[in-house]
Amino acid sequence: MADPLVTVSRLLAPAFAAVGGEGADPVVRPSDRADAQANGALAIAKQVGKNPRQVAEEVLAVAQAQLGDVCSNIEIAGPGFLNLTFSDAFLAQQLAEASADERLGVRSTPVAEHIIVDYSHPNVAKEMHVGHLRTTVIGDSLVRMLLLVGHRVTKENHIGDWGTPFGMLIEHMLDLGETTAANDLSVGDLAGFYKGARAKFDADEVFQDRARQRVVLLQSGDAETLRLWGILVNESTRYFNQVYATLGVLLTDADLAPESMYNPMLPEVVTRLRDAGLLRESDGAQVVFPPGYLNREGEPLPLIVQNSVGGYNYATTDLACVIDRVERLHADRMVYVVGAPQAQHLAMVFAVAEMAGWLAPPRVAVHVPFGNVLGADRKMLKSRSGESLKLNELLEEAIERAEQAVAEKNVDLSAEERTVVARAVGIGAVKYADLSTDRIKDYVFEWDRMLSFDGNTAPYLQYAHARICSIFRRAQVARDSVRTTTPVLGTPQERALAMRLLAFDTAVWDTIDRYSPHRLCTFLFDLAQDFTAFYEHCPVLKAADDATRQSRLALCDVTARVMEKGLHLLGIAAPERM
Repeated sequence: MADPLVTVSRLLAPAFAAVGGEGADPVVRPSDRADAQANGALAIAKQVGKNPRQVAEEVLAVAQAQLGDVCSNIEIAGPGFLNLTFSDAFLAQQLAEASADERLGVRSTPVAEHIIVDYSHPNVAKEMHVGHLRTTVIGDSLVRMLLLVGHRVTKENHIGDWGTPFGMLIEHMLDLGETTAANDLSVGDLAGFYKGARAKFDADEVFQDRARQRVVLLQSGDAETLRLWGILVNESTRYFNQVYATLGVLLTDADLAPESMYNPMLPEVVTRLRDAGLLRESDGAQVVFPPGYLNREGEPLPLIVQNSVGGYNYATTDLACVIDRVERLHADRMVYVVGAPQAQHLAMVFAVAEMAGWLAPPRVAVHVPFGNVLGADRKMLKSRSGESLKLNELLEEAIERAEQAVAEKNVDLSAEERTVVARAVGIGAVKYADLSTDRIKDYVFEWDRMLSFDGNTAPYLQYAHARICSIFRRAQVARDSVRTTTPVLGTPQERALAMRLLAFDTAVWDTIDRYSPHRLCTFLFDLAQDFTAFYEHCPVLKAADDATRQSRLALCDVTARVMEKGLHLLGIAAPERM
């Protein structure tokens, strides 16, 4: 069971291969002249020197028997196009099978991979700000979809917990007192803590010396320094988890892959690159020159793995990550959900890993870049004070605004229900506004638009789901009681809704293949609009007879389930009452 376009493509493939040779592609796409159109005859005609219509006729002669139960009409049009119209009985049966499937018709992967998804990565003792929103929600959505189709997924939250700033932070903690500092961090005043340390470092030379000495102790493994460092890490992580819980993402402490974890591997990275003959000296630093990368002067661009004083940097750690993920975790695919400005850095890291033989086919590393969140002035979104907007403050404001909107929408909700729904709507609105934008683009953060119950927003989709649930409450019918019903597609609106529901499979796979959640968002919005057209033209509770009523209730149920499943894959709740 799959999207009918996928089904017909599979059925046509042997016929195209018989006429055009192994690997001939039917090229099946949606069409405004029929349900689908197969365009592959054009390519075959060029290869074999025949008229495209003749090729289409030969393909159809071979495939006719297989398509008999699937298509009610097949026409050859234009330069060899096959216009295919699916039979209503076929669509209804496919929809019944999808309804009975826990994945609602979404195909499982033919080859299960171990995929590592690297996302979120806040820094210890620094505030999670709005800049962390995109990596976190995009990564979380991709994880959910990869799990759905049967991949083994390892989530890795590569937090920044190591480096020279920690000397400054530890000394500042000692000045404040461990208890006071831990309390400041646990209640989320990471920004204030870091600023206090930075101001002291900039103003006090004695404090600077203490901080530098503390870095030496940290890097040498001094037990007391490591204990103090652990307080910073633990309290910061506890706060991060509060943000993750509010945001409703899957990350836990078990997913932490901090920079410190890779610190013991850094000398080995340099040794292995040297043994492979890849290291070069440049201005005293140890570097690798991956081919094809040039600076502004047109000179080879180095990836620095050890600086002139023997220190390591982000590139060294990122190479250690690749080694660990390949050799210890045995990853088949590594997905890095990291901002677009890091594109060149990651490309060079991957290139060096390939040169060293650590990243070799079939293993691949993929960068999933994304743009920025902008304010109304189309500059980076800031707080009213002009600073980076704290993510927890953004989420709290979303819930507060949503509670007002929900109260206006439905005055009959109890205070307890309104609180639950407001959380779902507020957090859903923030996440959907992000995910529904093509990830590579910047987008403008607008409260009124994202919290609107009209248009391509989470509240609109959540309300559509809740409205369907209300149909069953009014009918006093249990939703699972209609799931063995094969619907009858007697109107254009019923048929269009069925076609859209069956495209859920393709929407999920298209999103996975392109690492682009906005494609699933577009599908869900189109589904909600198709349901609205169905509901307006096809009476459900006042249907002409019991059989039609049962059939339309079945369509309502599977629509609600696809909507709920789709929102879940985006990490968004789907309330049954709003």
